[in-house]
Formats: sequence, structure tokens, C-alpha cells
Amino acid sequence: MTTNTTTAALSSRSISFDEFLEMLDVPSSCELNKPIFKKMFSEVTDGKKSILDAADKKALKDNVEKIRWLYTLKPNTINIAPYKDSEREYPEIAILHVELSSAVSNKNIYRRIAHFINRAIPYPLVILFTCEKAGTQNLSLVLADKRINQADKEKWVIEDSIHSYWINLASVSAAEISFFESLKINNLPFTNFFAFYQALIERLVAIKCAEHNGDFSLEKTGQLNEKASSTARLDRLRELERLESQRSEISNKLKKIKQMGKQVELNTQIKKINDEIANIKGSL
Repeated sequence: MTTNTTTAALSSRSISFDEFLEMLDVPSSCELNKPIFKKMFSEVTDGKKSILDAADKKALKDNVEKIRWLYTLKPNTINIAPYKDSEREYPEIAILHVELSSAVSNKNIYRRIAHFINRAIPYPLVILFTCEKAGTQNLSLVLADKRINQADKEKWVIEDSIHSYWINLASVSAAEISFFESLKINNLPFTNFFAFYQALIERLVAIKCAEHNGDFSLEKTGQLNEKASSTARLDRLRELERLESQRSEISNKLKKIKQMGKQVELNTQIKKINDEIANIKGSL
């Protein structure tokens, strides 16, 4: 059932970042909780040059307050098997916390930061970004599938990066609480680290869908595996975002048009897009 505004307001609650970590219930055997110094990323190369370009270096210097390696999930810290096939190797998973500077004006800068962190660290990562604005703490999660570079087996390729919207921890909705609860370690498959990571992606896709329909729900996969199911749902989500962007462009154009015939044409286009958006939202 979709949560309406009144219900959402009544059911929202405030939690701290530490309380969010407690909800994950990661075993103490996995805890590392050590700082990663910025210098480490500046020194990483692709064999020839730094992996950071000028904009990356500026983002690292100006926008990152600190980075901590919170947890390492590997076979000797948790009962999950490593995974390897011809395309992927998931020997362990690291959970990092990146605290952005309160002076960050563009909170989307975290996508750039997540990209070079994923390039620098070869393991699958769960990156938890926090940013304080107007006295409230906001949280975003970033995941990225990685595969082996077939041209150079010692390197990896970031296949797909998925990020949540910024969640205001001072007013966490019922859907967001359900999302946090779904991330509890014991709610995830222990088959191997690839299955574990795909389950995290499935949950991240679900909360992105909830941003549009207000309802956090995990798809019944049926014959599809979690990766195929999440990919199909993510494709619909990205088509929705593309249509919303297209609608915004047409709406802006419409404001400047004086000719009646052209206004009718643009309004017809908007109506068609609205119908498509409604259909996709119904399938999320």
C-alpha cells in the first residue's frame, strides 16, 4: 500500500548514523573501524598515471571530511563463501563510511567520489555517505557491480553504479525504515558474496522505486534470479527518470511558447509522457 503524506508524517522517526549501523547488525568479528587517509587515493595509479583526474583531486581535497573502513566481510570474519567465475571475483566485501564536508554545495559530488573510491579498492564496496545540512544528517548508499577486465585479469571494470537518494535521518519515512531493516545481515543470503551483494542491490533498487511510489517492496523473483530481477526493475526505474527529465524539458519549453498550436502540441506530448510514467510507476 502506498503511504500517503499524513501517514508518512506520523510514521517518520529520527535516527542517528550509529543507530543505522546498529540496525545492520554486522558481527563484531567483521569490525575494522580504521581511517583511510586521503593520500592513499592520490597515490593509486592504473600502472601509468594517477586514477584521479583534476576534478577528482579537488573533490577529494575540498569535499571529503574523512573516510573510515567500518567492516570487512570475508570468510574468516563471517560464514559466507567467496565467489569467482570467468567474469567476476567476490572474495570479500568492504563497508566504508565517507563523511562529506558540511560546506559541500552540490551533494551529487558524492557520485564522483564513489567512482574513484571504487576504482581504487578492488573489492565490492558498500559506501555509506553522510552529509550534514541545516543541522540534520543525510545518508546515501552507493553500490557498484565489478567484473574482471578480460584484457587485463589484474584489473577490474565498474559495471554499474547504483546510489540511493539522500535520506534525511532526522525524518526517516516508514518505507526508509523498512529499507534499513531489510539490510540487516541476517536478512541477506549467506550463499556466497556475489549473492549477498546482489541482494543488497535488490534492496537499493527497491528504495529508489519507493521514492516514486512511496512503497518499499522486494520483488517476488519467481524464475528470475536476484540480479536479473533487479536489472529489469532498474531498467524500468531509469526509463522513468528519463521520461521525467524529458517532461521537465518540455514543460520549460512550454513556458516560453506563445503560439497556441505549438502549446497544444507540447501539452499533448506531456500528457503522453504522463501516461507512460503512470504505467511504469504501476509496475515498479
